Amino acid sequence: MAPKFGTSGLRGLVSELTEDLVADYIRAFLAACPPGRGLFVGGDLRPSTGRIARTVIETALNEGVDVTACGALPTPALAYLARGAAAAAVMVTGSHIPADRNGLKFYTPLGEITKADEAAILTALGRRPGNFAPPGRLLSETNGNAAFTHRYVSVFGSGALQGRRIGVYSHSAVGRGVMLATLRGLGAEVVEFGHSDTFIPVDTEAVDPDVARQIAVWVQGEKLDALISTDGDSDRPLLADETGRIVPGDILGQIAAQALGAEVVVTPVSSNSGVMRKGFASVLRTRIGSPFVIAAMEEAGGRVVGYEANGGFLLGFDAATPGGVITRLPTRDFLLPLLMVLTAAKGGSVSDLVGREPPVVTLSDRLQEIAPERSGPFLARLIRDPAARVAFLAGLGQREAATDLTDGLRITLVTGAILHLRPSGNAPEFRLYTEAEDAAAARDLMDRGLSAVRQALTA
Repeated sequence: MAPKFGTSGLRGLVSELTEDLVADYIRAFLAACPPGRGLFVGGDLRPSTGRIARTVIETALNEGVDVTACGALPTPALAYLARGAAAAAVMVTGSHIPADRNGLKFYTPLGEITKADEAAILTALGRRPGNFAPPGRLLSETNGNAAFTHRYVSVFGSGALQGRRIGVYSHSAVGRGVMLATLRGLGAEVVEFGHSDTFIPVDTEAVDPDVARQIAVWVQGEKLDALISTDGDSDRPLLADETGRIVPGDILGQIAAQALGAEVVVTPVSSNSGVMRKGFASVLRTRIGSPFVIAAMEEAGGRVVGYEANGGFLLGFDAATPGGVITRLPTRDFLLPLLMVLTAAKGGSVSDLVGREPPVVTLSDRLQEIAPERSGPFLARLIRDPAARVAFLAGLGQREAATDLTDGLRITLVTGAILHLRPSGNAPEFRLYTEAEDAAAARDLMDRGLSAVRQALTA
């Protein structure tokens, strides 16, 4: 599929992310979104990232913009550096998708681009090169990972995880060094697994069953208190408890929000609805995607946080903790929710902490390599035709009680369970979310749903 652009950035096959295409988007971004005090550029560990980053840097320099090259670092670390410098940023990453794809994430000096920024960038495409004389200055920042580690170690303190034995599944995540350094800085005994020089796509929202089984083996074999990981560009967390069971990202968000003293929580409709029972002053549900979460956070103001079903956590206020203040960072962060849960569980176990959450179980999974040309008409038919929904649900042994069209098709069943169908907005995937009162019911609904959708889309 051709490269696709939206508020989550530009994504496409590496072969189609040509120098001309990347340069066109960078020129359009700089024209539509003033870069403030320059442009910070970082990237993940994909083989193609270096080549694309060089094009980003050269294009910006030729447009007369000062560029700070930050190398390989997590997306939230790049956003943290740029925000502190009142500068814009571009992260070269394809996030959790395979290595044959890559992309660009855009940040203004205020944070992630908005829907209005997206429209302005699209309008500015096709601009001729500026060829400024002199060109911008090329600077270097090599301490981005250390600065991001210090952000948390300085607040939580060197003894925060003393006595804990925690695993790190490093794979090819650009934040693997930050994970190791932060846990050690907080006093944990750290055991590393799966370090890879070959890029491995890890989706924390839909963990591959083989990966989940391997994580359980590592946790149980090494008698760990927990294991953490993240996706390719390290803006989404993954946590396994002391039994090796993976904790859903939205549960991490619920716990972190409460531990930080948030009053308002913003989260997409796909997130666990147990958050509604936790006593927050307000819970706002949005469409799926951090731009929608950020927009609602900005409108709400105050002691507000946001998170997504993938666990990416956005801090919208300066949060006071016993160790100090964690400054606001309204972009997806993988590290903060992990640390909030690990430190909150220090007097017991992660599973005990999670077990005290409202009894609602959510699951997420996806069908890959599903072109929008197939998934779009399928979903549109279900949305507009009640008879088509009846027939589809009958195949699952289910009946509809209500629907929600906030994002995709979210069906509440007569049993009270939920089946949510939605094409991915930035990859050739079709996602399913299920929710039920227990894990067995959520899994059964997911398995049946995936089978039915696969049959419908590949017939």
